[in-house]
Amino acid sequence: MTRVLVTNDDGIAAPGLHVLARAAKDAGHDVTIAAPTVQSSGSSASIMAEDHEGRIAVERRELDGLADVAAFAVHGGPGLIAMIAARGAFGDPADVVLSGVNHGANVGRAILHSGTVGAALTGGLNGAWGMAVSLDVGMRPDQFHWDAAADAAMRLLPGLLASPRATVINVNVPNAASNRGFREATLAPFGIVQTTLTERAEHHIRLAVEDLPKTPAPGTDAACLAQGWVTVTGLDPVSHVPLAFLGLTRITAEQS
Repeated sequence: MTRVLVTNDDGIAAPGLHVLARAAKDAGHDVTIAAPTVQSSGSSASIMAEDHEGRIAVERRELDGLADVAAFAVHGGPGLIAMIAARGAFGDPADVVLSGVNHGANVGRAILHSGTVGAALTGGLNGAWGMAVSLDVGMRPDQFHWDAAADAAMRLLPGLLASPRATVINVNVPNAASNRGFREATLAPFGIVQTTLTERAEHHIRLAVEDLPKTPAPGTDAACLAQGWVTVTGLDPVSHVPLAFLGLTRITAEQS
């Protein structure tokens, strides 16, 4: 039986978290839920936490429809949760970190800032398979198709488990009862929304979030998602970039 940690950045009370956990449980997996006590969107893979004398508060919760699933509300973000889970904070470390279902798409290079993606990447960094799952609800949704996102995640999970351990994928699902299927996609050079500075004063600034006016490049996650596809993008928890362009080899040779 596969041990699955279900977490998110929307908080322990978020409906997307509950639906994803139920789907994983119904698929026969050994599920543990650990999520932030409060909204933690934009936390990336931060391991900052609210603590007292080095202790991070953790509270047991019983969630509707998930009475037989161990659930924990953590006074910290999803990146921290994935990290401490890998060290046995909630029992044996998970084989898979499922993060979501997020309220809103996580596409483009702006996923760097996503707590949903940060948890999956942290899981991968610690040797687990990771999947971040997000529902493209837009700015003012009339309804939420959480089940469609959870179903997409469960359909992708066997393939993920057949991949090398520590593989991490980012999944975005249209907010609709049906979709066109799955499409591997590259990251768009921007996110689904942009942050704009609307006010700058001596002692404060004010930001606003608004839809991007751009048309996404063909083949990117933003474009494919807008066309009704479930997008799947592979991510590296940590990548190495050769630094030969800095001339370090030449400098070292001259100094030796």
